[in-house]
Amino acid sequence: MSSSEATVGTRLRRPSAGWDLLASELTVLFRRWRTWAMLGALAAVPILIAVAIKISGGRRGGPGFLEQISGNGLFVAFSALVVCVPLFLPLTIGVVAGDTIAGEASHGTLRYLVIAPAGRLRLLAVKYAGSAVFCVAAALTVGVAGAVIGAILFPIGPVTLLSGTTVGVGDALLRMLLIALYIVVSLLGMCAIGLFLSTLTDVPVGSMAATAVLAVVSQVLDQLPQLDAIHPWLFSHYWLGFADLLRDPIAWDSFASNAVLQAGYIAVFGALAVGRFLTKDILS
Repeated sequence: MSSSEATVGTRLRRPSAGWDLLASELTVLFRRWRTWAMLGALAAVPILIAVAIKISGGRRGGPGFLEQISGNGLFVAFSALVVCVPLFLPLTIGVVAGDTIAGEASHGTLRYLVIAPAGRLRLLAVKYAGSAVFCVAAALTVGVAGAVIGAILFPIGPVTLLSGTTVGVGDALLRMLLIALYIVVSLLGMCAIGLFLSTLTDVPVGSMAATAVLAVVSQVLDQLPQLDAIHPWLFSHYWLGFADLLRDPIAWDSFASNAVLQAGYIAVFGALAVGRFLTKDILS
């Protein structure tokens, strides 16, 4: 028996309840070396930022929070999250979401999963939930790695927010977690797009690449003033709106607008994925 068939056999011997199926999916996801390699690459971003600032002797200058890092290590986490949102996080999410269904098909395990008592609809929901959990892990990896390396290499102290108010370390860490949550919400729509694309092919590389490319295209379109009419409808439009969480009081408008937009993408592309997957002839 091949390793892929053994893995499927393990899944099918589990109870068919949704939570058990999800636990099995997460176990498979986080046992892969690829998953840990991507999380390691994300963790390397804040480490590289902190080391570069430390080696440079803390010279002032640079975009965003970079010039604040030498004075307060907590800004490593904020800077890393800003750096990772446009490319690194969408790239890793594209790999996971694009592999959800197509990856099973390419390994010849999808046909075993769809005959399980869980059924196709529950399997699709579990695959999406697995992608969402990876979003949480990815965002927290960047934030936590940034906070840890910042505390090691630089002093830690109260943080001055964008509104000019100074808050304590505990409040600053809480806001970092809120930013991570904001980023997770921002990427949920992209997960739905990747899930749908994954149902269209048996070649995971194609759906992975298409998902990542769409993220880049959406951000490019969002920078063109000639297309400002469609900007609010692009799934990446509010990705950097978490700056409002660094004000006092916190402005929740961007968070709410982002959540509504992502919910729309989840509904549309989730429905497309369901329609495609429930009628798909599965041969592998």
